[in-house]
Amino acid sequence: MKQLTREEAIKIADSGIWKNWTNEEIVKFQLYQNRLCMDFSRFHEAVEKVLGRPVYTHEFGAEGHKGIVAEYEGTKEKPSFEEIIKLIPEEKRIIILA
Repeated sequence: MKQLTREEAIKIADSGIWKNWTNEEIVKFQLYQNRLCMDFSRFHEAVEKVLGRPVYTHEFGAEGHKGIVAEYEGTKEKPSFEEIIKLIPEEKRIIILA
């Protein structure tokens, strides 16, 4: 897929055309773009609905993003909660025991 320039991404975001797209259309388009072309909250919502599970924001980071793409393409199973937690660098994890 052709990567949009900064200007093209801004134009799409400002146009609001993505507001009329289905969840599937949003994921199919935005998941493969390097630049965000819509409100992140709408993209996040679409990914959760298409994948059928909660998707934590840190999963959109580099390694997690690869996993989301693979899951979307059907080449990888849904990650376990432990796998999702391991995407957070160990030095940044805080565990609270109640």
